[in-house]
Amino acid sequence: MRRLSLILCSIALLAQGPKYKLGHAPSDADVSKTDIFIAPDGKGLPPGKGTAFDAKETYSRRCARCHGTQGQGDQEGPLVGGKDSLKSAKPLKTVGSFWPHSTTLYDYIRRAMPFDNPGLLDANQTYAVTALILHWNGIIGEKDVIDATTLPKVKMPNRDGFVKDERPDTGAKAKKK
Repeated sequence: MRRLSLILCSIALLAQGPKYKLGHAPSDADVSKTDIFIAPDGKGLPPGKGTAFDAKETYSRRCARCHGTQGQGDQEGPLVGGKDSLKSAKPLKTVGSFWPHSTTLYDYIRRAMPFDNPGLLDANQTYAVTALILHWNGIIGEKDVIDATTLPKVKMPNRDGFVKDERPDTGAKAKKK
């Protein structure tokens, strides 16, 4: 397996060389777009704020073509719906039905969206799009302000739907019987 990894890395490096003229070494600015970590408790959230109302233009321009005009899904899966579907034969795992932490939504949008230009959205746009998706799922109001203080306080519908991973390498303590 290690050998395969070395081969793949070598191919990637060669492709970036002058012969093939593909790709480039990431700049500090490239790395800074994704070199963030947002914890479930909100640690690492940047300054900024937004509301669902504020996000309408950004979502329309940057998100709707893949996720649909109301987050219903299009080229990519839906962001809304699925309420009470997790125990059904066909669960719909959306932000509102499955995700345990609102901060994870912010983190994912900031790092990975839009798909064709990850990291394009600034902190305010990311807060606003996060608020819009939470609003569409009936979790917050349209004019509720989402920021580093309020986002971690949002109680996601499935927050208690997960079990602790008590394997030794996770740091979780096993419950004594």
